[in-house]
Amino acid sequence: MSQTRGKYDFIIGLVLAMSSSIFIGGSFILKKKGLLRLARKGSMRAGQGGHAYLKEWLWWAGLLSMGAGEVANFAAYAFAPATLVTPLGALSVLVSAILSSFFLNEKLNLHGKIGCLLSILGSTVMVIHAPQEEEVETLNEMSHKLGDPGFVVFATLVVIVSLILIFVVGPRHGQTNILVYITICSVIGALSVSCVKGLGIAIKELFSGKPVLKHPLSWILLLSLIVCVSTQINYLNRALDIFNTSIVTPIYYVIFTTSVLTCSAILFKEWQHMAADDIIGTFSGFLTIIVGIFLLHAFKDVNFTLANLPVSLRKDDRAANGALLSSYDCFNHDEESSACVGEMQSTESLSARRNGSLSAF
Repeated sequence: MSQTRGKYDFIIGLVLAMSSSIFIGGSFILKKKGLLRLARKGSMRAGQGGHAYLKEWLWWAGLLSMGAGEVANFAAYAFAPATLVTPLGALSVLVSAILSSFFLNEKLNLHGKIGCLLSILGSTVMVIHAPQEEEVETLNEMSHKLGDPGFVVFATLVVIVSLILIFVVGPRHGQTNILVYITICSVIGALSVSCVKGLGIAIKELFSGKPVLKHPLSWILLLSLIVCVSTQINYLNRALDIFNTSIVTPIYYVIFTTSVLTCSAILFKEWQHMAADDIIGTFSGFLTIIVGIFLLHAFKDVNFTLANLPVSLRKDDRAANGALLSSYDCFNHDEESSACVGEMQSTESLSARRNGSLSAF
């Protein structure tokens, strides 16, 4: 009976996590469409301090879509392990990229298409190998987990590192080093996910008729979640304001997801019940998603399609054939052999430098 219920909860959590990505990814498109419509009307843009978007129904539709996605994501943590829910958040980036190519006429180049494919494959691998059962089902069990010495040490280290980054490193290097602000919101985000997990369990108990509002842990988790989310939003906005979004997004995803997986392993100990092949599969899927997100963002401004690929190959073939012909001419003219040999050596040296060969130096 418990195994059947565990699989049922896993499926519910999976559906909620995927629907969350669809809603959040679609919300960006709706908001963007609304802002573009206002720009065509000549209204003052949001970046210039205007608030005309509050009268645009498409913008409100995007806001409601994002709200629905966040609610679904919140609920997913109550049914499925954080090891599964958090990495699937990358699908919102995928949904946004695909929809923007259809509705915003933003071209998705070859790198982006490969990145989308890798993200889907990585997510599929993670779903197959993610832990199927969730042990913590009551607030009392959650309380015991939070009091575990391993998690207490982890949480203490997170708080200390965050305070050092906020008050010591941030004022000095936050404007120049992209990792400072992203690390702050990522490690704090690991604690916020734990709070969301606990509150999700509390809500499930509340609907089952248990007096969770009298449990002090419910209010501690709620207060901690407010503090953590406020800190995350503050420093993520700083990172987005200073650095390029195409760089911030993949770095934040990698550090945030790694922090959540580490926190989940320490707090819920989901990895202890996983076979070796499932652990390898989970990490492989996660790394595949990272590569996909990197390709999707890092090369989005590069105009490269499948039609360009044969042209590039033909250019390489011409260069290779030209080198062979010049070598042939060199050996057929004895009087110019010494000059040609020098030229060939110079060409080989240049080619080696372009290919990063140490022999060129």
